[in-house]
Amino acid sequence: MKHLIPFLNSDPLVAVIRLQGVIAAGSPARLNDLTLTPMIEKAFRRGKPKAVALLLNSPGGSPVQSSLIAARIRRLSAEKGVPVFAFIEDVAASGGYWLAAAADEIYADENSIVGSIGVISAGFGFDKAISRYGIERRVYTAGESKSMLDPFRPEQPDDVARLKELQEQIHDSFKNHVRARRGEKLGDADGLFTGEIWVGERARQVGLIDGIGHLVPMMKERFGKKTRFVTYKQKKPFLSRFGSAAIEQALGGLEDRAAYARFGL
Repeated sequence: MKHLIPFLNSDPLVAVIRLQGVIAAGSPARLNDLTLTPMIEKAFRRGKPKAVALLLNSPGGSPVQSSLIAARIRRLSAEKGVPVFAFIEDVAASGGYWLAAAADEIYADENSIVGSIGVISAGFGFDKAISRYGIERRVYTAGESKSMLDPFRPEQPDDVARLKELQEQIHDSFKNHVRARRGEKLGDADGLFTGEIWVGERARQVGLIDGIGHLVPMMKERFGKKTRFVTYKQKKPFLSRFGSAAIEQALGGLEDRAAYARFGL
């Protein structure tokens, strides 16, 4: 009978937050602080969980959104006194690893891809294409850096240097986060902060994860065989199935596939 009366149910509870996909602002189908906040808040506050488990599968994305989500998880963990465990499925790379590092302990499958602690920017240059058709690009600015990295104009060395300077600042923030969270667990492997990736056991050896393990058996080993699990995951808006929202979602799906393809997935 006690399972019918919530306040009499004393079996340990683990709240599972599924974080799957590319990290980006502006879309409810992507991982971002705005759409994840209600879900993360519920996971920490409902049912007095013994722990919160992050079930991760992300190739990365926005460093800002990664930082905001990770910071929210840490604040709630400290406020509620609830430990956080991360379990990596296919990949936790770049921003995906930023999220994993928000956990107190990180575990992965022996085939999981982990790491890619770096910053990347990509785009296209169309200046030769438009000149071939006799098209002239006209841009007027107040401020000499206002039109930096315009894809319709030839690439400027000063613009590239400025971009790299910005990337280095973000990279430093990423490295500081990983060092603060992993501490002495980190090894001194070459390439640890160069954007290199590791798989399974090798990721453990360099200190990016704590071990090889899966969510349910590890949580039951930690909190008991009667441990209960409640999973929180993003819900796609009903209107996303129609019209322009459906087209946007389809295009987003192609971008997501391209992001995972960088890691052979």
